[in-house]
Amino acid sequence: MSKRKLSKQQQFRIDRIQQERLARAQKKDRVIEEKINQGALSEAQAGLVIAHFGATIDVEGANGQITRCHVRSNLPALVTGDQVLWQADDQGSGVISAVQDRRSILTRPDVRGTLRPVAANVDRIIIVACPSPRTPVNLIDRYLVATAHDDIKPVILLNKIDLIDQAPGMRDEIAEYEQLGYEVVIASAKDEQGFKVIQQLVATGNSVFVGQSGVSKSSIIQKLLPAEEIRVGDISAATGKGRHTTTTARLYHIPSGGQLIDSPGIREYGLWHTSEADLAKGFPEIDHFAGLCKFNDCSHTHEPTCAVKKALDDQFILKRRLDSYLAIRDSVDEVTMRGES
Repeated sequence: MSKRKLSKQQQFRIDRIQQERLARAQKKDRVIEEKINQGALSEAQAGLVIAHFGATIDVEGANGQITRCHVRSNLPALVTGDQVLWQADDQGSGVISAVQDRRSILTRPDVRGTLRPVAANVDRIIIVACPSPRTPVNLIDRYLVATAHDDIKPVILLNKIDLIDQAPGMRDEIAEYEQLGYEVVIASAKDEQGFKVIQQLVATGNSVFVGQSGVSKSSIIQKLLPAEEIRVGDISAATGKGRHTTTTARLYHIPSGGQLIDSPGIREYGLWHTSEADLAKGFPEIDHFAGLCKFNDCSHTHEPTCAVKKALDDQFILKRRLDSYLAIRDSVDEVTMRGES
């Protein structure tokens, strides 16, 4: 089906909104240029974006002080975790003038399905699993594919290890991921020694916790940040009222070491966007044999010369991993087909 054409009134409204945005950006830049010309801005200094409030951004300076800053319009969209250069003004605020190269970027789609950055310089995504409620292995697989899209290192954390007897076979399932080359950490956040293991895991760089409801993500985060009150949403800088945001992220310094980037939307990180390349990176053992198939479009289901099926018979591939791979591939195909219809 062809895309629905916009009416003249709809196109006029879109054009007017874009013109208004451009006018606001130009006005903001004029104000910044005036401050520069008047010498009202300090020398540029390094800073860290710790929160985003729409038109303004909180930047932490080298001394730990937080300054609310505006952003020059020629910069890309900034997100929590960005390393920036900023200049303080004489009114207690500042201006961000440059952003440093990112080593990674975490993305998710907006309401229109367009991928947007939500956090930068993430070093690891910690996939929290637990025996009760038991985390399905196919859900772990989906998280691994999602991390592959953004090229961020995944770590599988088996929490509530004290309940492992309630999930027969789960310890073996987690061990299989370790055999595939993934980093696996086994602990219990309720246990003092187990919590120290988690603290060591996040002791350097920027970490993000993800996982299904009930695996104690929030409990772990609260324990890592005992002095913080992690709310459902941030407080709107414009209204002062709470808001249930799903994309705004905040960076916290963990007292025992490392940083945590958190928001409800990030904790529910899922399979938002997947390409064939992402799927391949999420299932490297299957991708290896897929390259040996006789046909480039082999479905790995019924073809008599399928190298993946032979690898399955020879026990080089786990059946549950292949089933998971096919299920994710089919679900992605369905979404793609709906988007094109």
